[in-house]
Amino acid sequence: MAKVVPLFSGSSGNSYYIGSSGEGVLIDAGRNCKQLTNMLEQNEIDINTIGAIFITHEHVDHCQGVRVFAKKYGIKVYASQGTLDAMAEKNYISAENSCAVINDFADVGNMRIIRCDTPHDARESCCYQVITADGRKATVATDLGVMTDPVRELVRNSDFSVIESNHDVQMLKNGFYPPHIKARILSDRGHLSNDACAEEIADFVRCGNFRIMLGHISEQNNIPELALNTNLNALESIGMKRNLDFTLSVVPKESDGRSIVF
Repeated sequence: MAKVVPLFSGSSGNSYYIGSSGEGVLIDAGRNCKQLTNMLEQNEIDINTIGAIFITHEHVDHCQGVRVFAKKYGIKVYASQGTLDAMAEKNYISAENSCAVINDFADVGNMRIIRCDTPHDARESCCYQVITADGRKATVATDLGVMTDPVRELVRNSDFSVIESNHDVQMLKNGFYPPHIKARILSDRGHLSNDACAEEIADFVRCGNFRIMLGHISEQNNIPELALNTNLNALESIGMKRNLDFTLSVVPKESDGRSIVF
């Protein structure tokens, strides 16, 4: 039985545990070592079952805890070459960490982790699909300015996914961010809006990805209920019924104890 445990999500930190049968991996480690450790313990996840940490990109909300956490527990860190280089420059990893480049995929225990590049304002960002020992597939795809065909295909071919629904465009445009930050978020190397996510979500459900969570919700430029309703409306407008044809929810900022079995 495979499960996903969202530990943290949003601009203050991101991390997901994905695993089955006593083994798992972390996707990102965007909180400090103590916070990561405490959240894993609260969710009754044995840290010794974590076979590796996969980092999507070098922004602090995705990797701030990886250097200390990975060293303390002797966990290998995987990322693209560009991400590893950028993290080393920023001291998010050091020579004391065991690191490896993931190009197309990496095998960890009985799991296979597939890398897919993403358009984001980072050195060489990517997202990941985890294939568990029983063949179940979970994809975490956040921090992308636009949905690309490779990412789209990965999500379609998943049993569960976290998709970015970062901001409401009007909230962002009318908000307090300076113009250059607004432009960055709205660009093709920024973040997916609620509307952009909603344009994709029905296709994912039609293709068999029935379990979806909306992640990386902006605290300043979005409201969880707004992200949820925008995407629900897109699905319900074509006759799909929640909890019958699909499940849809928002990833909480910090784990509420839920795990998603898929």
